[in-house]
Amino acid sequence: MIYLIEYERKTATLVQFKEFDANQRDEVWKECLDLEIELNAKGIQHEVVLLEAESKEALYKTHQRYFATVEEILKIPA
Repeated sequence: MIYLIEYERKTATLVQFKEFDANQRDEVWKECLDLEIELNAKGIQHEVVLLEAESKEALYKTHQRYFATVEEILKIPA
């Protein structure tokens, strides 16, 4: 799966999360570029990334900062 993520670093907020099949690669790249252009034109400085993973669960483990609060990330298991 391919995931398109729009993230606001300043507030540590996930703005947009979209999931695509691996065979939609061209569509994903176009959507990512269009989003980057739109945000730039509006002067919005969000992080836009494309990530590939087996599942959302795998993505949550490898790129936790997009999905968890700082408090959740720093929580140490008992």
